[in-house]
Amino acid sequence: MNDVVTEPVRRTPVVHDTDVLVVGSGPSGLAAALAAARCGVEVTLLERFGCFGGNITAVGVEGFAWYRHEATVEAGGIGWEFEQRAKAMGAAVPESQSLSYELDSEGFKLVADALVQEAGVHPMLHRQFVAPILEGGAIAGVITESKAGREAIRARRVIDATGDADVAHRAGAPTRKTPLEAMQAVSVIFHLAGVDKAAFMAEVGANPSTYSDWSSGEWTAETTGKEDDLFSPFLKTPFEKAKQAGLIAADLNTIGGTWGAVHDSGELTYMNLVHMPGCDGTDPDSLTRFEMEGRRQAMLAIEALRRFAPGCEAARLRNFGMTLGVRDTRKIDAAYNLTEADVRNQARFADSIGIYPEFIDGYGVLVLPTTGRYLQVPYRALLPAKVDNLLVAGRAIGGDRIAHAATRNMSCCAVTGQAAGVAAALSVKSSNSLNGIDTEALQRALVRQEVRIA
Repeated sequence: MNDVVTEPVRRTPVVHDTDVLVVGSGPSGLAAALAAARCGVEVTLLERFGCFGGNITAVGVEGFAWYRHEATVEAGGIGWEFEQRAKAMGAAVPESQSLSYELDSEGFKLVADALVQEAGVHPMLHRQFVAPILEGGAIAGVITESKAGREAIRARRVIDATGDADVAHRAGAPTRKTPLEAMQAVSVIFHLAGVDKAAFMAEVGANPSTYSDWSSGEWTAETTGKEDDLFSPFLKTPFEKAKQAGLIAADLNTIGGTWGAVHDSGELTYMNLVHMPGCDGTDPDSLTRFEMEGRRQAMLAIEALRRFAPGCEAARLRNFGMTLGVRDTRKIDAAYNLTEADVRNQARFADSIGIYPEFIDGYGVLVLPTTGRYLQVPYRALLPAKVDNLLVAGRAIGGDRIAHAATRNMSCCAVTGQAAGVAAALSVKSSNSLNGIDTEALQRALVRQEVRIA
């Protein structure tokens, strides 16, 4: 359509001014805000939903560290703190396939609230980022829309933690979007009630699944081999039987996946069973179609579990996540773009801002960190081109597709978020540009925040 509407020139009120503004409050944004505030600057955390936590709370992805095994090397820092604080507040249970705790998606809303309040972060929920405020080649804040109308927030440094590089893209920084046909599938996450835990776990024990089961039927997973015999909470048989019974169409290959934890109360949580390719997470029409289709498929999955999964005969839907789980859209063209060789071969960088265990999950590759291997993440991967005063954290940092399959994971997003927060704070306090920041000073500050950088 070529039809357009010309909007009148308008004066937008400035409702807030801050040192560091973080846009998006998922694992990267929440970590960024806490890290910056703990460095002693004024921090504001902007979020479009009514809770902090992003993928954990709004989507319902509860397996924060499901990669962890006995020899896994951890990054420490705020990501580790998320898990420990959730345990202390009764918002975590042991995870089924690893030496980690699964975060309760509802309880973590309270964990995030407490962390934000204790750090002195200024919370701004229910506001949608719509445009950057640009002064020359630098970002100076953002415009938001909400029930209060259109408002401006001024900031000396901005961190884009939107996951889709929304701020960087609209500010004119070069970004790359994965072609639609190559994008990782989106997921509808849901949780069940009414499950007979004893019967369900008896079936799991009698017929345990492993990661090798992922590479059957429509799915394939490239592993190193060491992953294949490890236990995985993978569900496939009920859906195969549902196809044979005509409950699920024979050509519908998007249902199948993992469960998270089964509770004494009869809740079966983090049902990651619907994986739909072809959705563009930056296109609202595409998101609309896939939200509705995903819920339809989730109900097919639940009916299949009722009929063909022992212990699930009385299962019922407890809740859906508030939004789709999107894995893959835009990434910045950063000062340094991580490569497949980096994440597969334990890359080391002089400007390391944190380490991440050798965990790759995406594009048909699954590598679990069971042997102590890890890579370093460089500060340069957070630096977008052409826009000053802006850092990008989370799954939109610079990197190729296999690098993205590593750094998109929530625990790595917390690593890049914490580094972005500390860097932004140091930049404000020293009046140095983000490009010219003293990386050794940044590393020392991160170590003080209990981050492992080497």
